[in-house]
Amino acid sequence: MLAKRLFDIISSIIGLGLFSPFFIMICVLILVTSKGDIFYSQIRVGKEKNHFNLLKFRTMKPGSDKAGQITVGSNDSRITRVGIFLRKFKLDEIPQLINVIKGEMSIVGPRPEVPKYVNLYSEEQLKVLTVRPGLTDLASIEFINENELLGKAKNPEKEYVEVIMPKKLALNIQYIDTQSFLGDIKLIFRTFGRILK
Repeated sequence: MLAKRLFDIISSIIGLGLFSPFFIMICVLILVTSKGDIFYSQIRVGKEKNHFNLLKFRTMKPGSDKAGQITVGSNDSRITRVGIFLRKFKLDEIPQLINVIKGEMSIVGPRPEVPKYVNLYSEEQLKVLTVRPGLTDLASIEFINENELLGKAKNPEKEYVEVIMPKKLALNIQYIDTQSFLGDIKLIFRTFGRILK
């Protein structure tokens, strides 16, 4: 576990350094194309049910989360023009490297969920909260087009809770049961490959 934590810290620092030019460009684009803050933070549930503020570049109009916490693809009118681009290439997730450095997240691990949906977890599904949440995992790769799937659903909330969330949690548990350092490295490369594809 110490090796994983060291890898998280070192790779996050390197990542922030490499992405710093894009970081600045993204900040400027967000500021000049829409009103509101550069960053968006949302309460998520981490390891051992600890709550933390997950950071993202803001991709939606201010106050959009009041209309619901599920987004339904690029057709969601709450998403800004820059936000569509950032979400497509997962660039809105870059600030979460700060969450990793703070020890709230890991590079690889189950994606952190909002309290509302964690409250619906079964006893078995709560196993995902025994490890640090991550930037990417098996479920992130398999459901990289999750927003588009929800956009096609008649009832996005019901589709997420009854269909997508259980499948993601099953993949998360599979990851926890088989996780290894080499496996994490492979998942990182698979994630980049899937985003570029």
